[in-house]
Amino acid sequence: MSAPLEIKRLTARQADIARRWDDFVFACPQASFFHRSAWLTLIEEQFGHRGFFLYAERAGQILGVLPLAQVKSRLFGHALVSLPFGVYGGVAASDEETALALEAEARRIGLELGAEHLELRNVNTRHADWPRQDLYVTFRKEILPDEEANMLAIPRKQRAMVRKGIKNGLSSRLDANVDHFFALYADNVHRHGTPAMPKRYFAALLRTFGQDAEVLTVCAPDGRPLSSVLSFYFRDECLPYYAGDDESARDLAANDFKYWELMRRACARGLKVFDYGRSKQGTGSFAFKKNWGFEPTPLSYEYCLFKRESVPQNNPNNPKYQLLIKTWRKLPIGVANWLGPFIVRNLG
Repeated sequence: MSAPLEIKRLTARQADIARRWDDFVFACPQASFFHRSAWLTLIEEQFGHRGFFLYAERAGQILGVLPLAQVKSRLFGHALVSLPFGVYGGVAASDEETALALEAEARRIGLELGAEHLELRNVNTRHADWPRQDLYVTFRKEILPDEEANMLAIPRKQRAMVRKGIKNGLSSRLDANVDHFFALYADNVHRHGTPAMPKRYFAALLRTFGQDAEVLTVCAPDGRPLSSVLSFYFRDECLPYYAGDDESARDLAANDFKYWELMRRACARGLKVFDYGRSKQGTGSFAFKKNWGFEPTPLSYEYCLFKRESVPQNNPNNPKYQLLIKTWRKLPIGVANWLGPFIVRNLG
């Protein structure tokens, strides 16, 4: 008779369990960077959300994990999400019995908390009968072992932009802190009418993930920062995740040069996959990534609705947020950076 499957909850003080959790995550094909145990502390300390990081154990062996956090807001509703601020989430398990047990516990917790819904940010469909959010896709592509082969794999028009950046004398460097990155990022999101994450959050990402989080900044010949990206590294993958650009970056092709430099460095490190990340269909970001020769893969964000009749639309495409976006663009950048963290923490 086999030992029973037990569903347990990770706490921030259980360093030994966290190590075992991460050992499982790095070995499980379904897991992503956003399944790492460190997100529990980041989400609780940086945003004040309550974490429910569930793991399934049998005879002392972890067989599955499901990182969750409670996001409760008067403006955006009350949800249990896997995982806020991550593009991937949901259950990662060694077998279907374990996956179903973790999801059942997530539903139980969601109902107990009085949440309006449970959101699982799956890559692949798990429950065909659950409502889904069809807005998002992800872009992933193989990194070839040769630098020139990667350059030639970029479609001609976009490759010309990379070469323009090289001709303009742009250079890239790795930053030890988030100062230049945050200035570019905050200005960028402000121009788009959306609130910025707090600077302390980005500093915490570098501090928490060490060599698995990195800031690359592109500079003009005079040393002026033009474009910057904060990337994550997971197994053999490079994930450019947060980015920002100066208004002059487009004319100098700094954005294209930035992603080429990131890909070039990833190739030199022997990495195998360039994960361009999530985009909303029909956006400029979506078109930009397609122009690089990346094909979109739909993300299967699934919802278990408790007190809602439809999937929430807490994104800039929702018409009801257009006035807020227009107003945000008019705020002085200092005011926007001060106020932004109070709003963005509830978006997840």
